[in-house]
Amino acid sequence: MALTPSVVRGALPEDVVPLVHGLVADAEQSDGVAPLSEQRLLWLGDDDAPVVHLLTWAPGRLTGIAQLDLGVEGKAVAELAVAPAERGQGLGKALLAAAREVAGDRELSVWAHGDLPAGRALARQAGLRPSRELWLMRLELAARPEVPRRGLPDGVTVRTFVVDQDEEAWLRLNARAFADHPEQGRITLADVRARQGEPWFDPENFFLAERDGALLASVWLKVVDGVGEIYVLGVDPDAQGLGLGTELTAISLDRFEELGLGVAILYTSAENIAAVRTYAKFGFTPSNVDVTYS
Repeated sequence: MALTPSVVRGALPEDVVPLVHGLVADAEQSDGVAPLSEQRLLWLGDDDAPVVHLLTWAPGRLTGIAQLDLGVEGKAVAELAVAPAERGQGLGKALLAAAREVAGDRELSVWAHGDLPAGRALARQAGLRPSRELWLMRLELAARPEVPRRGLPDGVTVRTFVVDQDEEAWLRLNARAFADHPEQGRITLADVRARQGEPWFDPENFFLAERDGALLASVWLKVVDGVGEIYVLGVDPDAQGLGLGTELTAISLDRFEELGLGVAILYTSAENIAAVRTYAKFGFTPSNVDVTYS
């Protein structure tokens, strides 16, 4: 078995992409959490993605992968996965060492999805320490509490997203709402188009709040396997304080109940105290954590 990873800059060959998906599915089945995030999977075959792939192989099979996001100057952010049947042979260490070499002078960070003991140990052996937490929060909709609602501010209306009309306005809102977010704030039109091509995309589950034609806030919902996710909720900084985050959260949960769903989830940074408080008010509680080690 080769412990020295091969390096692919940019998109992987078409015949390799399904092998990565298979490895990721096996790891998720084994660990209970996917080792690569959705954006990383979309980047596997994206010619314009700012990524480097590191791959380890045994005869006839893919044994491990690391993907480095080099899209932010001075930084390299890695996610990696090792096939469950190939663990305990040093592949994780080899991938992390190769990631560090590719990163060079960039500051290297590594995501540990689920913060599992093996990933935590690997990061700490490499001298990395926790630097950021992303919480998965969950709500059983049958236990949803009643939350007082202010309603929409005067002049504000909510409608659903129109494909081929609203993309650019939404991208401007998203960039402003997540200006300090290292991943979400960098979403591009190509990223939006990729998600529109996913089986779960439904413009009827994408709500825009606007006043006089100006977009103030939005919430994008994702429904997969009977679970509703508040996928992206963003409010323009100039519209903060109007209660739009609370109102759009309520609209999201109303939509999930209308669809007959039983569970709602969302992801939020642990340090985003305002968002955590809003979601906790609706009954969401942390159920899992992803940790960045730097």
